[in-house]
Amino acid sequence: MGASDTAPTSAAIAPTTRRALAPDLARGGMLLFIAFAHAPLFVSAIDRGPTVVNEITKVFHLLFVHNHARPLFAFLFGYALVQMMNRRQSRGASWTDVRRLVRRRGWWLVVIGFVHVLLFTPLDILAPYGIAGLLLVGLLRAKDSTLLRVAGLTLIPATAAGAVGMWLPLSQGVSSYTVGSVAIGDRTWTEAFVDRATSWPYGLVIGILLVLPGVVLGMWVARRRVLDEPENHRALLWRFSVGATVVSVLGALPAVLVELGTWSNDNAAAVLVASVAQPLTGYAGGIALAGLIALIAVAVTDRPGRITSAVQALGQRSMSMYLFQTVVWVAVFTPFGLGLEDRTGLAGATAVAIATWVVSVLIADLMRRAGYRGPAEILLRRLSYPRASTAAP
Repeated sequence: MGASDTAPTSAAIAPTTRRALAPDLARGGMLLFIAFAHAPLFVSAIDRGPTVVNEITKVFHLLFVHNHARPLFAFLFGYALVQMMNRRQSRGASWTDVRRLVRRRGWWLVVIGFVHVLLFTPLDILAPYGIAGLLLVGLLRAKDSTLLRVAGLTLIPATAAGAVGMWLPLSQGVSSYTVGSVAIGDRTWTEAFVDRATSWPYGLVIGILLVLPGVVLGMWVARRRVLDEPENHRALLWRFSVGATVVSVLGALPAVLVELGTWSNDNAAAVLVASVAQPLTGYAGGIALAGLIALIAVAVTDRPGRITSAVQALGQRSMSMYLFQTVVWVAVFTPFGLGLEDRTGLAGATAVAIATWVVSVLIADLMRRAGYRGPAEILLRRLSYPRASTAAP
């Protein structure tokens, strides 16, 4: 498991004939945490509802969701890039073919992400991952030591960007979800559209900075097939997942204390420590979630039940179901739908997130039973493989 100075060949990590369970389960679980992170941002009155329930929910979000969901998604994206490269090269594709494919997919993700922003919400993660793929495609053949160095270097600006996002609300004594809110309020659809279009470049740059470390670490771990073969890495997964989760929780505690008012935000040094520690350790906590799900995959691989199959189906259709979540947020929270943005607090939005994820699981399972890949996956495949079949690889 140590870093070597040579990049593995595709033969050294050739994909197995059976699709690995853990990566799909992790992507399915990831969508729950993406829902947790995004749904509250559509709420304008985050403290509305029972105070105790909201406070408990706030602690949960700071410990396990805020600045955790994004690193998990980024890690799995980087992992998937290596899986795709190995799959293509095992079928005889050259490195040039692989690089061209990654770049095509990257540009189309940017286009789809931009349309997603224009039509629905500034909370887009597709375009940043598309740009990340374009920027990092060369690292697919880099040395392990190079990957680790790049991950470490990119972690510095990523943490700084996350720290600014935490410092603003903590220093003002408000919830981080209040500062990052995308609630429509009294704006018209046209005004909201213009705001989304004009703010997109800034959000894209910040999004790219935040995802780069996770993508690179995902590449490094994918070379060791940790999620493809979790049964061979059980001890490592336990040690890392437990240790990283503990580090993440401890790192988030200062932010929790400041937000709950236990630690005064008049202390500038304390706020600064809390602002840096929470996003920095959030990378460890987010990736630890993937490790914990991999351990679950080991336990259920030999006896997968309906729930396992359904969550796996969700992970295989993660892009479609991510876009489905956005449609739900717009329909439920904005004035153009049910208009619950000013009638629902943090706990209520979290409950909507859970319900939406459950519905996503059910829809994905119906698609699996029907042999349907998923609309967004089919579209991206057609765009990326102009002459290829739309069947799943």
